[in-house]
Amino acid sequence: MLPGEIETLRSENADLREKLDSMQAQLMQAQKLGSIGVLASSITHEFNNILMTVINYSKMGLRHRDNDTREKAFNKILDAGQRAAKITTGMLSYARAKGDRRDPLSLVQVVQDVLVLVEKDLQKHRITLDTRFQDDPYAEVNSGQVQQVLLNLIINARQAMAKGGTLTIIVRTNAQDGMGEVAVRDTGTGIPAAKLPHIFDPFFSTKKADEQGQGGTGLGLALCKDIIEAHKGRIRVESAEGQGTCFTLRFPLVEKPALLAG
Repeated sequence: MLPGEIETLRSENADLREKLDSMQAQLMQAQKLGSIGVLASSITHEFNNILMTVINYSKMGLRHRDNDTREKAFNKILDAGQRAAKITTGMLSYARAKGDRRDPLSLVQVVQDVLVLVEKDLQKHRITLDTRFQDDPYAEVNSGQVQQVLLNLIINARQAMAKGGTLTIIVRTNAQDGMGEVAVRDTGTGIPAAKLPHIFDPFFSTKKADEQGQGGTGLGLALCKDIIEAHKGRIRVESAEGQGTCFTLRFPLVEKPALLAG
């Protein structure tokens, strides 16, 4: 092959790689918007509850002149406002997160930021949330990307528990392997053994085509795997039909930032 041909081939490969990276970024953004769409109804309902709290306690504060009643009303309004701010901050942080910047972050905090967004959705679908933060491992992660993975897994788990159930989220340190772990376990329908080896394959889906939200595309778990492996981590799954599913995310441990260590 002549030098000119080699250079042309390199240029074509670079263009192809750029196009593939762009397509993957678009797929990740579409997945992110899909997650927000699934949660939109529950979050809207929660904001309606917050507004009703603000309105009702404002009326109570206006009707009653004694300091105790007004202080109670102000505290309730403040609590409601802080709850709303927490949700909007979480939504904006998730929606705006771009790029590949990674920082040493608490895996417990990353999980808690996601739970703010899904709490009402889980309640709406009769899902009991059980959190077990055994310790507080730190990993170098892109918060938005890992939140995207967790949202995908939580929504999948909720969809697998159509009649309600328990979602257990565990954060722990595996000191022997030098890894921080986040496990997402449900009590849903489980995955058939024949399908289990293929769930991370692109365009493979265990869901019916007419399911709403995240269902049917077969891209969600493939993207999750890409994200975790880009963090030099691993994602594994354990499942049995009728006994639920457990996904475990593993990230290399890093030291807690010095500013927080004290």
